[in-house]
Amino acid sequence: MNFFDESTSINIITNYIKKNTSILRENEIIKKVESAGEGNMNVVLRIKTNFKSFILKQSRSHVKKFAHIKAPLERIFAEHCFYNLVKKNFLPKVLGFISEDYVLFLEDLTKCRDLNYIYDSRKIDNDKVNKLTLILHNIHMTGAHKNYPANLTLRKLNYDHIFVLPFLKDNGLQLNNIQDGLEELAIPFKENTDIIRRVSNAGKNYLDRGTTLLHGDYYPGSWMERNNNIYIIDPEFTFLGSKEFDLGVMSGHLILATGQISYLKKICDNYPDKIDNNEVATYCAIEIIRRLIGYAQLPIKRSIREKSDLLKLAKELIIN
Repeated sequence: MNFFDESTSINIITNYIKKNTSILRENEIIKKVESAGEGNMNVVLRIKTNFKSFILKQSRSHVKKFAHIKAPLERIFAEHCFYNLVKKNFLPKVLGFISEDYVLFLEDLTKCRDLNYIYDSRKIDNDKVNKLTLILHNIHMTGAHKNYPANLTLRKLNYDHIFVLPFLKDNGLQLNNIQDGLEELAIPFKENTDIIRRVSNAGKNYLDRGTTLLHGDYYPGSWMERNNNIYIIDPEFTFLGSKEFDLGVMSGHLILATGQISYLKKICDNYPDKIDNNEVATYCAIEIIRRLIGYAQLPIKRSIREKSDLLKLAKELIIN
């Protein structure tokens, strides 16, 4: 199996692409290979030629950012399947797929930026929220075949980090090393049996196979913008499940960014299909909790008081 990263020589990558794809023109030369961003899961390279640029994405048997966390190589198959099934103008085009090397070639969404900046700006335009909600509905409306990848191994990894680890008393995460006082904020969520029971039930629903095509990780790091256009990337956590999960994750991140619970109602009201608002609220709350006291920390700067307020809000959403 061929493995690639930023240190792989241009000659090796050129020969590999010419042998396995038709991406490069006859007189096209690769000029530069660089990292395409701060991705957590996979190796993602931007390949620049004398004519264009494109993306090489390759999965590993572990999480790229945390080598000690094992992850299924086959997650790239699910992502490839998602792109081939949805095929909308808000997604990058697939340029090639080498299954034996777990390599996916994608259109480079040049001059785009992800929406992680909303964690710092603490605001997002209503127009963007509406667009993101309608794009999510568009994804959910895509008919998926019963043989669509279950993506269960990766989903079980995600399940642990969303529904289990943040609520364990001894999970190995030293929260006070992240921010002084954070460990104390986590205690009520690790000792409240009612919350743990409700979270456990939501986790069981997450693992069940549903009928709706989900993105699976619908948050600002997967949202890209250029001018007035919104694009969606990184659907490696895709599976058939309940649309409320995607909506809950989206709502949770808008509340984490802005501190405004009103985004939960706004998203539920604007989603053009019947949904269970209580289920959306539960997933929203769990996403807020796991991003504040779990392993998947976000690039946000909040005081311990602000995090306390967000966690209290999440607790109320779960209980009520």
